[in-house]
Amino acid sequence: MIYAPWIYVLIALSVLLDVFLPFLPSGVIVIAAAATAAGATAAGATTAGTAADAAAIAAPAADAPLPRVCALVLCAAAASVLGDLAVYRLARRGSDRFTRAVARSRQLSGARERLGHAVARGGGPLVVLARFAPGGRSVMSLVAGVEQRRTREFLPWSALAGLAWAGYGVGAGYVGGQWLGATWLGTAVSVLALFGAGALATFLVRRGPAPAAPAS
Repeated sequence: MIYAPWIYVLIALSVLLDVFLPFLPSGVIVIAAAATAAGATAAGATTAGTAADAAAIAAPAADAPLPRVCALVLCAAAASVLGDLAVYRLARRGSDRFTRAVARSRQLSGARERLGHAVARGGGPLVVLARFAPGGRSVMSLVAGVEQRRTREFLPWSALAGLAWAGYGVGAGYVGGQWLGATWLGTAVSVLALFGAGALATFLVRRGPAPAAPAS
């Protein structure tokens, strides 16, 4: 059963750990769970017209999809924030060692500059955007720690990023499952939607912020 407790444990662990191991298919697991939920709901709806099922359909909230979908979103988002904070804290405490690692990496150095510009402008939308890019979550959490950003500067944007990513993934899986049923095709279409968002996020993150206008 898709709503067995171990499903939520699997989602939480995969999302929590993929900040350290970006190759973990956490997004695929979230989408598959949502697509299966939608497929089960759609299958139940097709049998609603029979008299034998009337009592079961009338049963309250136990089969309602909304609470379960919300639980999937909250589970994935909470695990995302916890993973971000773990990397952020490790980088902040071992700042000197991680600073040397950042200096040796062109990708991390570029992310450090872009994050600095974003936070200096009064916010961290880049943290939200990077959550959708492959490996972007790990990079931003690491750089925020190395830069010694205060928790109140990083945490709200990390929470928003986790909620946006989880909401998009669960939403894509649910829509795909409702549209195509709980089949491999519904999951595949939803995964492609997630990859498409990741590709767009990667492009936008690499562009970086617009250069500041020269002082007159």
